Amino acid sequence: MLSEKIKNTINGIRPQFPTEQALLLPVLHLIQDEYGWVSEESMKSAGEFLNLPLSKVKEVASFYTMYKLHPQGKVDLQICTNISCWLNGADKLVACAEKRLGIKCGETTKDGSFTLSQVECLAACGTAPALMLNEDYYESLDVPKLNEILDQASKDLAAGKVVGKTTRKEGVWP
Repeated sequence: MLSEKIKNTINGIRPQFPTEQALLLPVLHLIQDEYGWVSEESMKSAGEFLNLPLSKVKEVASFYTMYKLHPQGKVDLQICTNISCWLNGADKLVACAEKRLGIKCGETTKDGSFTLSQVECLAACGTAPALMLNEDYYESLDVPKLNEILDQASKDLAAGKVVGKTTRKEGVWP
């Protein structure tokens, strides 16, 4: 079931979109933002709200890697391992993150704090290697910088702060 907050937000931006299908990306973003991932149940609700078949919603949600179709940790750490990042040390970043978090890529820590994954491209070839921590980008990385980022994320989580959304502006969708 979609929350009233999601419905109200979508209804508020509806006039700016040419079709109901065009609203699907914003709906999926809002679902993920509210629940941390996009479940089968939420895809059904999105389809009903936008009068779209479930198959269309699943097609879009599964096409874009930005949508998480399984529960994630509070911190979604995505390390780019495409060629530019790899040649500039992404393999060292992956090894460091796996060792430090005690998980392999594709896994979530037992406490649900971190999910680690490798991604194909973060469009930062000129400043490789790069990673995303939730919505925040980090570029020109090395192992010491990764450790600083993980230290800060851990401290912020422990303090109950929002992690990885420093570029978000209140009142601006999404």
